[in-house]
Amino acid sequence: MADPISKTLIAFALLASLLLCSHASSDVPFIVAHKKASLNRLKSGAERVSVSIDIYNQGTSTAYDVSLTDDSWPSDAFELVTGTTSKSWERLDAGGILSHTFELEAKSKGLFAGEPAVIKFRVPTKAALQEAYSTPILPLDVLADRPPEKKFEWAKRLLAKYGSLISVVTIVVLFVYLVATPSKSSTKGSKKKR
Repeated sequence: MADPISKTLIAFALLASLLLCSHASSDVPFIVAHKKASLNRLKSGAERVSVSIDIYNQGTSTAYDVSLTDDSWPSDAFELVTGTTSKSWERLDAGGILSHTFELEAKSKGLFAGEPAVIKFRVPTKAALQEAYSTPILPLDVLADRPPEKKFEWAKRLLAKYGSLISVVTIVVLFVYLVATPSKSSTKGSKKKR
């Protein structure tokens, strides 16, 4: 049975493909945006959130006056370190991609689930600005207590991944060694017979 997050992502993909099919015949931009966030633990114990948003124009015409706003990061929980949470571009051609990144530092511990970013754009045939939303991010466990990585943790991971392969290769090498080298008992026995 699929988990609820997988079901949601599948439903979103189906909805996006239906909208894409319905807009494919008309000459309009079709904006799809993907928002990603990852946690980076610093040696000082602080934790930073790296956010990247990719905007795709899957439509057949250019989108103009494209603006991105991601105000889902509360100032009491996060501090902006690099970049900005909003950005604007003059245009996004059909089939084009725009990317924006920024980094935040976490101020407080807890589980955080950000909302989708808002993308506004203008279509030459319509007077009002059009809106599109990015995908939401999966919940982030900010400043969670994680056990420290042990010195030989990498060796355990390698053994878990390649352990069976290493044992098979070792057995084959030992077998070839035993077959290829003459035994000492047979050489001693042949000397006594002479």
